[in-house]
Amino acid sequence: MTQPIRFHINDKPVQAEAGDADMALIDFLHERQDLTGTKFCCGIGVCRACTVATREKGDGVLEKTLSCSTPVSAVENMSIYTVESLGSEQALAPLQQAFLENFSFQCGYCAPGFLMAATAMLSHLKRAPVPASQLDAVMETWVGGNLCRCTGYVRYMEAIRKVALPYTLGGGVAL
Repeated sequence: MTQPIRFHINDKPVQAEAGDADMALIDFLHERQDLTGTKFCCGIGVCRACTVATREKGDGVLEKTLSCSTPVSAVENMSIYTVESLGSEQALAPLQQAFLENFSFQCGYCAPGFLMAATAMLSHLKRAPVPASQLDAVMETWVGGNLCRCTGYVRYMEAIRKVALPYTLGGGVAL
């Protein structure tokens, strides 16, 4: 690959040099973009601490992507969203607020991965809601593989359920 790789990170256009094509996306985020909110842990895509959200097309749904095992070349023309894209300086995103209110994390190292996997899940629920009775299964599919060394799983799931329930059929909010 000799051409620069173009994509977006948190809605900003980015260009990676061709020499960075094989670089892991998390290294590019940390070393070239100074976005250190995404965490590196196992390095082989098992723990999912490095999860970011990705979108192939402007109006498409978000998918979860493991940035430790995804080369920069694989995200050409895509949009990447990191934990830095959530909320603002004035207000936390609903998932971030729910994590705080539910005391979901202790050390917080895995929190960005949980946040971005749940953000991608919400993107799908907004587009294709499921019955509220299926929400726990959907949450298990999207977030169940994320590991927490402090074992905060119950509180993470409670927080995610609180934010996701309105986006289910019969769960609260008219869509």
